[in-house]
Amino acid sequence: MPKRSAGILMYRQHGAEPEVLLVHPGGPFWKNKDLGAWSIPKGEYSDAEDPLAVAKREFEEETGIRPHGESLPLGEVVQGGRKIVTAFALEGDFDPATLQSNTFELEWPPRSGRKATFPEVDRAQWFSPTDARRKILKGQAEFITRLLKALGK
Repeated sequence: MPKRSAGILMYRQHGAEPEVLLVHPGGPFWKNKDLGAWSIPKGEYSDAEDPLAVAKREFEEETGIRPHGESLPLGEVVQGGRKIVTAFALEGDFDPATLQSNTFELEWPPRSGRKATFPEVDRAQWFSPTDARRKILKGQAEFITRLLKALGK
């Protein structure tokens, strides 16, 4: 059975064009990756959980703020590896300088026996839809298209 994740694509109006908030995964594997590495804040959930509640919880865990407001369902996409991601758009504002992500522990360097702690998300940034499509994981780019369509753009 494929894993399921839920997340929020936060957006804000910036002039004539909206901007979307993406996060960059923390940890040594993603450190030097940029194009195709960014994501919406998201996390895994079980069939018993409400995807929107999970999306809000994960947004808070990865950014440090609890999102508020009315959400717009953006549906599901299947990422590489068969993970199913459910997303919701939410208009809001977030200052990337205030990012406070939860952390995870990993043996690093590999086979060293030492544990290191890394943030789940090491950066957040606002992007134009064009730039966001280049930065986001390929499987999630459809969410940007769906958001723009829902906003009449």
